[in-house]
This record gives sequence, C-alpha cells and structure tokens, in this order.
Amino acid sequence: MTGTLPDLSLELEAISSGHARIAGVDEVGRGPWSGPVVAAAVILDPDNIPAGLNDSKKLTAARRESLMAEITACAAVGIGEATVAEIDEVNILQASFLAMRRALDNLTTPPDFVLVDGRHIPPGLPCQAQAVIKGDGRSLSIAAASIVAKVTRDRIMVALSQQFPGYAWETNMGYGTKAHVEGLNLHGVTQHHRRSFKPIHNMLRKAKSLSA
Repeated sequence: MTGTLPDLSLELEAISSGHARIAGVDEVGRGPWSGPVVAAAVILDPDNIPAGLNDSKKLTAARRESLMAEITACAAVGIGEATVAEIDEVNILQASFLAMRRALDNLTTPPDFVLVDGRHIPPGLPCQAQAVIKGDGRSLSIAAASIVAKVTRDRIMVALSQQFPGYAWETNMGYGTKAHVEGLNLHGVTQHHRRSFKPIHNMLRKAKSLSA
C-alpha cells in the first residue's frame, strides 16, 4: 500500500453486498498523557467527495483545517469522545471504543455498515462492521474521519492549553514531549492528565512518597 492514496474500494465492496450508508470511523489521542480520546464517524456522499482526503498524519495542520470545513459541509459527520476519567476507569482501548460508538450515535442518520480503522471492531456497534488495518490510508471514509477526529482533538487541546499554560499542549497536543515533562515538573499534574498512564502514575507516586 506504500505510496497509494485512499479510495472507495472498500465502500464499493460494501455497497455491492447490499449496504447503502457506509461510515468510516477513526480515533485520535490514544498515546497522549493528557486530554480526551476523540473519534469521528463520516458518511461521504460519493458524488461530492472533497479532493485531497488522506491519512490525517500525512497532511499539514492548515490542510486538515481546510478539509474539515469541506467534509462537514458535504458529508454526514458524528463526533464522540471519552474523557480522561473514562480513560482511567476502563483503559485507553475501551475508551477508544466508547468514543467510536458515541461518534456513530451522533450521526444524524445511522449507517448500515462501518469501516473501522485498526485491528479491532468496537463491541456493541449497531450494524455490521469491518476492521481495516491502516484504514486511514486505504478508505476515503476513514481518511475523512481521521481528519475530523484530529482537528477536533487538536482544537480541544489548544483550548485546554489556554486554561492550563505551561505544558505546551498547544503544540504537543498532550503527548509526552520534553516541554510537557518540564511543565509537569514545574506545575504538577492537572485534572486533564491520565493518571492510569505510567509516566503520570509514577510522578504522582513519587510525589506521594516524598510527602509521606
């Protein structure tokens, strides 16, 4: 698949099997130490697909923002998230599934088939689904979902960075960069940090032992 662009092959397969409304689903934010995990579900109009859809990681931030506007203008879009508290309660994989289900629930018209990025199909989906490894580089619907999810989460982290300056969330989006670590050492752990993640857990444990 190297060097290829996503297309509608998987969507057309589903249509040929009798399905009419195919949603692509993707999530972003499994790896960061802070902030929610965000998922998006997108049902494209085959006659009105924005040009240049691709895996969000292969696009510039400006291009993602531009495509986000185009996608929301011509496609059915649902967005869902799982909070830091939910991530800590059920683990990041289950929280990702939760965000995906919420994204599908937030579509105005439910799909009858879902293409899910990754190896796993979230339990409890309302219809048939297919897991697609590296799906954001194979399916236009999943690529569109990856862009919507990425832009949505980036906006959340930029907003949080204004409330909690000092962690460089506006540039690292909650990932464990040097600037983020420096912020944690200076300012401590916030309510937006994932306490179940080892770096945050270890920092809290160390602080507790020092104060004991």
